[in-house]
Amino acid sequence: MSWEVEGFLSSLTAAAPATVSAYRSDLVDFVRWASGGQADAPSSVDRRTLRRYLVALSERPVAARTLARRASTLRRYFGWQVRTGRLATDPTLGLRAPRGTGRLPKVLHDDQLHQLLDEPVQRAVIDHGTDQPVDPAARARFLRDQACLELLYGSGLRVSEVCGLRIEDLDLPAARVTVWGKGSKQRAVPMSDPSVAAVREWIADGRSLLASGGQIGDLLFVNLRGRPLTPRDVRRVIDRRSLEPTHPHALRHTFATHLLDGGADLRSVQELLGHEDLSTTQIYTHVSRERLRNVFDRTHPRA
Repeated sequence: MSWEVEGFLSSLTAAAPATVSAYRSDLVDFVRWASGGQADAPSSVDRRTLRRYLVALSERPVAARTLARRASTLRRYFGWQVRTGRLATDPTLGLRAPRGTGRLPKVLHDDQLHQLLDEPVQRAVIDHGTDQPVDPAARARFLRDQACLELLYGSGLRVSEVCGLRIEDLDLPAARVTVWGKGSKQRAVPMSDPSVAAVREWIADGRSLLASGGQIGDLLFVNLRGRPLTPRDVRRVIDRRSLEPTHPHALRHTFATHLLDGGADLRSVQELLGHEDLSTTQIYTHVSRERLRNVFDRTHPRA
């Protein structure tokens, strides 16, 4: 009796292509694992086999939601096997996915930060030093991008918080920004010197050009169409600057990890990030320890 993965997938007539693709990937992974000596066909699979598979997955750096999805895929697959008369009993009855260890947040390396924040500035200085005329719109976009990314890293803001900032939220002389976070909770966050300089330059030399004719009120950031900047716009900014896929949230992760690496206490980092629960912030202690372990392994002669 074959695994009949394609037969199962063809029965998903109401599922979206992305859903079918996810089911295929999940089942191929399970069949590959089972064929390594655990089971040679669906009829050989029992609940203990499925539990062993999910436990094996949980020992990898797999997010809890990924484990839950894999378990859901197995339930639907073996339910189909029973409904179509291929199996007499469903081995997934009562099956629960174990909690995963979770995937550690991605922290950018120094060269990645340099590529996002410093290298474009250096190129702009070089280009500005030539005899070629500077396109005002291109310069305005550059100033906006720089201010936006400096806030994401320098103050650890969420991308939605950056997009929602208003000019009145800024206190540039005090290097402080007031943020409305999740649940409409307000917090005051320090600004780094580079972010203060970048925001000040954007407001003075770029914002009025891109905002002309737009209906943005006193929002700090605007896109090229004169509308409020969106998280998708910010993602495009990073895509233009980064050589590898990078999510805006990685800058926030890097902010928190660098603070802990530098000796900041966990409660302070929690307050700066706007986390309601300290356990949410504690994930960064694992990241920080992992980074220290990697440094030790690379540099200690007897590591």
